[in-house]
Amino acid sequence: MLDCLILGDSIAVGVANERKECKSISVGGLNTWQWNRRFLNLDLTARSVIISLGTNDHKGVRTRQELEALRNRVSSDRVYWILPPCNDKFCKPDINSIVESIAKNRGDFVIKTERLQADAIHPSWAGYRELAEKTR
Repeated sequence: MLDCLILGDSIAVGVANERKECKSISVGGLNTWQWNRRFLNLDLTARSVIISLGTNDHKGVRTRQELEALRNRVSSDRVYWILPPCNDKFCKPDINSIVESIAKNRGDFVIKTERLQADAIHPSWAGYRELAEKTR
């Protein structure tokens, strides 16, 4: 069994750069529907799984349904969800609510960072290190 698995978008890619011991299945720019379709048949079993998805979702994506489908495929002792940022420049409160709800219902952990790049979306290098530490 894998010790650590990172799933998701560009934020997941950044965390994977800090957690090189983890296997990463992450691609920048993907929304949750795209991620699920691209990686439909992969085994998502690991002792620890880190998920960053939802930040790129739009109204056409059924975020709750897609994230639930993903979580149903994950087999892990511990799952961490990286909460998309919410600030003056970028915020998707509906997505954040869905992520928090799924995590709570499954006994998973929600993590976030306020240390962001100028785009107000992606963590700074210190933010990526913070997220990586929270998942150790």
